[in-house]
Amino acid sequence: MNYLDLGIIDIHNALLEGKTTPLELTKEALKRAKEDDHNAFEYICEKEAIEFAKTLTKINENKDNYLYGIPYTLKDNYSTKDIPTTASSNILNGYVPVFDATIVEKLKNKGAVLIGKTTLDELAMGGSGTTGHKGTTYNPYDKNKERLCGGSSCGSAVSVANNIVPFSIGSDTGDSVRKPASFNGLVGFKPTWGKISRYGLFPFAPSLDHVAYFTRNVEDSAIILQALEGRDVKDSTSFDIENKNYLNNLSNYNLKDCKIVILKEVYDSMSDKDVVLKFDKLINELKNKGAKVEFVEFGKDLLEAIFPVYFVISCAEAGSNNANLDGIKFGQRIDGNTYQEVMINSRTAGFSELIKRRFVIGSYVLMKENQNELFLRAQKARRLIVERLNEVMKDYDLLLLPASPSIAPKFKDSSDKVNFDYLIADNHLALENFSGIPSLTIPLGFKFDMPYGINISSNILQEEKLLGFAREIEKITGLKNLSIKNFKELEKEAL
Repeated sequence: MNYLDLGIIDIHNALLEGKTTPLELTKEALKRAKEDDHNAFEYICEKEAIEFAKTLTKINENKDNYLYGIPYTLKDNYSTKDIPTTASSNILNGYVPVFDATIVEKLKNKGAVLIGKTTLDELAMGGSGTTGHKGTTYNPYDKNKERLCGGSSCGSAVSVANNIVPFSIGSDTGDSVRKPASFNGLVGFKPTWGKISRYGLFPFAPSLDHVAYFTRNVEDSAIILQALEGRDVKDSTSFDIENKNYLNNLSNYNLKDCKIVILKEVYDSMSDKDVVLKFDKLINELKNKGAKVEFVEFGKDLLEAIFPVYFVISCAEAGSNNANLDGIKFGQRIDGNTYQEVMINSRTAGFSELIKRRFVIGSYVLMKENQNELFLRAQKARRLIVERLNEVMKDYDLLLLPASPSIAPKFKDSSDKVNFDYLIADNHLALENFSGIPSLTIPLGFKFDMPYGINISSNILQEEKLLGFAREIEKITGLKNLSIKNFKELEKEAL
C-alpha cells in the first residue's frame, strides 16, 4: 500500500502508528511529481521540501494536527518566499518573491509540506488549462490526451487526481477550481468570500477571487477549511469568525431537515442525457432519504447575462490589478531606450494573445466615455443577479446543479470564445463568485471513463451545512477517495 493514495485522515493515522514518516511521504510525492507527464508543474520544490520534512519529527505531539507531514501542491499564483512564482506567464519569468502568502504560512505552521508549484492558465485567466507559458496541461483520465482538464487551476487538479498529493490549493474567480474538479473527479471547494485570507494571492479580479482547493473526499475539505480560515490583518477583506470543528460536525447532518433548490433554466440547458439521467437518479435518492427538492425559475435573462457580466468585470479588474507587470519592477524585462519602450516591449513579449485581449477589453470598458454604458452597467446587472439569487436562497438550505454540461470536452471542440450552446450550462458557477457564497463540486458519475460532477452551494457562512450535505452525497454516489488509480473499481459500485 502507498499511503499517498489514501485520504488525509488515513495518512495521519499511518504517521501516528509509525508506518511511514513525513520524509518518506515527501520523497514519494516528489518522485511522483517528477514522473508526471501531464504538464502539472511549474516548479518542483525538491530541496526545500526534503529539508522541511526532515524537521518534522514530533509526530506524537501533533495527534490532533491532521496536516502534519502531509505533502501538498500550490497553484503558482501564490507568493512563496525564495521559490519561483510565475503565474504561468512569461512576464514573471525569474520572479522570486520575498514573502509567503498567508495560507502558505498557515500550512507551514501546521507542518504541511509543499512539494511543488502547479501550472495554471496564464495569470489565472481562462478555463481550459491550455494558456500557461509551458503549454497544455492534460487530463489524467484521458490516455489519449485529447480532453481538457479544465482551468485555471489545472495543475493543482491533476496533482490530486493523479495521486501525487492528497490536496492542492488553487484559486476560483468564476469556476477555476470547481469546474476542473468536475472534469477530474475531485472535490473542489470554494468557501465564503473573505473566510480565507487572500494575502499573497496574485489578484485577477479581487471582487470575485476566492482561495479554493482540491481534495479526494469531503472530510479532507473540512480539515483544510479549519486550518486556513480566519481573520488576517494583511487582508482587509477577511473577517473574524468563530472557528468551528467542521470535521467533527460532519456527522450531525440530517437530510430530513434539508430543503434543496434546483434552477429550472440550468437543468433545462443540460443537453447531455447521461448526465441528466444520473442527476435525476440522485434527486430521487435524496427525496427517498427525506430531503425536500424543488425546481425554481431564476430568470433566463439573468442567467444569460452571467457570462458577459463576468467578462466585463473580470477584464476591468484584471487590467487594473496587473498594471504593475511592466518589466521594470520585477520579472522579465525586454530592453528599450525609454521607460515606455521597456514597458511596451516587456508586455508585448511577456503576455499571450488571450491576456492581451482581456487587458484591451478591460481598458476599453474602464475608459471614461465607456464606463457608464459598460462597466457600471455590468455592476448593476451583477447586483440584480445576486439579489435574485438571495431571493431564491432565502427559502432553501442548498442549491444543487450539474457542475458542467458534460464530461471534459476535447481540445478540438473547445475555445476561450463565447459558446452560445452552453451559455447557461457552462457559466452558472460564476453565480457563487458574484455573491461570495460557499460552493463545492463533488463527483457524480462517469461517461466514457471520464468523470463529471455536481455543484452544491449554500447561503453565506453556511460551510458546516454545505460540507455535511456533501458528505451525504458522497455516501450516495460511493465515489469517496476517487482517483485515477481506483476509478474503475468505484465506478462499478457507484450510484
